[in-house]
Amino acid sequence: MRTSYSNIESFRSCPLKYKYQNIDRIKTPKNIDSLFGSAVHASLKFMFQKGPLFPTLDEVVDHFRTTWEQKKIAPSSKEMTGMAAEDVYYKEGIALLEKFYKTNAPWNFNVVDLESRFEFEAIDPKTGEKHIISGSIDRVDKNADGSIEIIDYKTKRRMASQKDIDDDLQLSIYQLGLVKKWPHFEGNAIKLTLYFLKHGEKISSQRTGRQLDEVRQSVLETIREIETRTKNDDFPPSPSGLCDWCEYKQMCPMWRHMYKRQYEAEKIKNQEELNQYVGEYFRLKDQNSKNTGRLNQLKTFIFAFMDEQKVERVFGDEGYLTRTMKDKNNFDLDKIKEILEPIGKWQDILEPDEKKLEKLLPRLSDELREKILALAKKKKEVRLNMKKKVTLDEEDEEDENGE
Repeated sequence: MRTSYSNIESFRSCPLKYKYQNIDRIKTPKNIDSLFGSAVHASLKFMFQKGPLFPTLDEVVDHFRTTWEQKKIAPSSKEMTGMAAEDVYYKEGIALLEKFYKTNAPWNFNVVDLESRFEFEAIDPKTGEKHIISGSIDRVDKNADGSIEIIDYKTKRRMASQKDIDDDLQLSIYQLGLVKKWPHFEGNAIKLTLYFLKHGEKISSQRTGRQLDEVRQSVLETIREIETRTKNDDFPPSPSGLCDWCEYKQMCPMWRHMYKRQYEAEKIKNQEELNQYVGEYFRLKDQNSKNTGRLNQLKTFIFAFMDEQKVERVFGDEGYLTRTMKDKNNFDLDKIKEILEPIGKWQDILEPDEKKLEKLLPRLSDELREKILALAKKKKEVRLNMKKKVTLDEEDEEDENGE
């Protein structure tokens, strides 16, 4: 498989988005945040290109202006509407570049490369398969102390913590790519930096050889999961706050019904009936266990509606309902005891408890973990989570106490 950090991160945040983007290859216009980031990155690359002189601040701003005028923006549920939004982003981009230029005059840095393309091999020891990880680093500097610095620009408003930087997968992959491209840099101290442009702050970190080995293994585990899900065509949606910036939101089964209900309500079969059932579901849920029987009847109708409409989330006047499925392991604890007792781990889950066993699994060796999982019987656990009074601008925080 050939993949990249962005593809791996896309899969980890939402398997369905990964499928739309990398398997189905559905093209979508960029939203305004994505365009803003691309325009700023392009202008910063231009700023550090010497040919033979570095660009002036005015030339950098003109470059941003030209890039911005060529934009194609997709609608986003989070952004303001109309030209006002574009004007705000445009002015912010210019202000950001002016501030950056004044504190980072390009002639003060020894820039080794810009948008540095790389790729390296990762061989899976379990399957023997060879995978290619590729990417592009915003900037590589050689500092006065001889250290090499990988710099990645960020235009988002939230500034990460030091722990976030220390655990950042993107920077780790960039270091692996850098030393593959320039092996003689491996002996140098390599600094990994995220530059938060809106704050004018740099946060740096470093990686040990052991940490980079762990990153390789983590990437290979994700690739194996991608290949398994591709084989089974199993890419479930994973709703989160990131949905508001997703270009595929309107076609996603978690959100498609909301858009159809807003703009094509008259075309949806049984929508009025569904509104009544969703509303009643919320009211009965408040009465808790007294209404278990009626709740099950409502779920039967709602699940049938979801199957017919091919959606995983439905919207009524009083909120929305989400169907989620996950595999749950049922263990034969007598057989598990035979595996864990000889290594002194059986006491960790006494009294025998499947939830405790699930927590123990990541701490076991691959061989023992695979033996235990081979004894598990898979079953689908179906839940119907509820949220009241959803709007386009609300965060995606669902009641996990749903059925």
